[in-house]
Amino acid sequence: MGRKASTITLSSEDRAYLETQTKARTIQAQTVARARILLLKADGVSIDTIADKVDMNRKSVMLCINKYIEGGIENALFDAPGRGRNAEITDNEKAWIINIACQKPVDFGYSAEVWSRALLTKHINKFAEAAGHTRLSTISQSKVRTILEEADIKPNKITYYCENRDPDFDQKMHNVLLVYKQISLQFDENGELLPFKDDEQLVHVISYDEKPGIQALATTSDDLYPDEKHRTFSRDYEYKRLGTVSLLAGIDLQTGEAIPLVRDTHNSKDYIEFLKLLDAKYPKKDKIRLVLDNLKVHTSDETRKYLATILGRFEFVFTPKHGSWLNLVEGFFSKLTRQSLRGIRVKSKEELINRIYKYFDEVNEEPVVYHWKYKLEEIDPGEAVKVETLPVKKSS
Repeated sequence: MGRKASTITLSSEDRAYLETQTKARTIQAQTVARARILLLKADGVSIDTIADKVDMNRKSVMLCINKYIEGGIENALFDAPGRGRNAEITDNEKAWIINIACQKPVDFGYSAEVWSRALLTKHINKFAEAAGHTRLSTISQSKVRTILEEADIKPNKITYYCENRDPDFDQKMHNVLLVYKQISLQFDENGELLPFKDDEQLVHVISYDEKPGIQALATTSDDLYPDEKHRTFSRDYEYKRLGTVSLLAGIDLQTGEAIPLVRDTHNSKDYIEFLKLLDAKYPKKDKIRLVLDNLKVHTSDETRKYLATILGRFEFVFTPKHGSWLNLVEGFFSKLTRQSLRGIRVKSKEELINRIYKYFDEVNEEPVVYHWKYKLEEIDPGEAVKVETLPVKKSS
């Protein structure tokens, strides 16, 4: 052969596949012998001993091993369809594999929701011959993986999407962006808010949402601080649940001030309390415009009854269904989670509440004005924003 066959190292996946081939009853004896050669060589058995065990000459044994070194298992086990050419799987066979991979295992009677490489290969090996693809009855996991990678298919993974269930999505999105466009014109080229006349009626725009279910978790033992032996804080894996709280929060899009209200729940009563907080905060001659989602508590009868007592004070611009990403406060919540809530441990629910309020105090020391840029160049600021005032529903 012109070169000496080297010792080979098999991955656990390749070894399992070769052992399967040695026990198969429906494949050629030649393929079984070659699988045994690779297994024996991986165990450190000499060429001569292998030749005796598989009843082949030394040259054939070395040829099999060298083919493995040069091209892997498929190259070693199967003959090329013509002299000097590597064994190939046809496009039809690849298409059959891809077609199976693009269906769910449950569709074939399995319990799994998505394919593992082992299950997919097992299924292909089992049904290939009946489908007229005898060659695939011995295909390996690594070869199946290669075929799927070439097709850029990952049947072992799930990605999520959000179906657009709001027929007026584009219209509602346009309305929200119009709010952001009009706000952008209230700032000069240096990002400073332009001054207003003292007697001018202003519209204060608040991006509002709730963050429910914030868990108060306590450690079961004290954290260990970093020292000369430990580079990080060390924490016991166990923890105690002390309950949850809900954060109702708004961001003033003109000043950047963050406005919090922490309660045990987030029902209509809590929402109304937040509206009262805003009502007390801003001058009575001004309007307060909220950008928010269409959650039931935001339009409940209880909410409407409260709004009827302060007619004209509040305006509402609702984001479309599954359009929470249009609400600027979502970015603030993400920042809150990263900077404060992730990994937080407290001794009581009251401590959690106090630390949330403390975070807002720290943020408001140097407030950041949130600006929206996506698709604003397409918006005509001269349009009128469509707002709702939510009058009380008339009883039938």
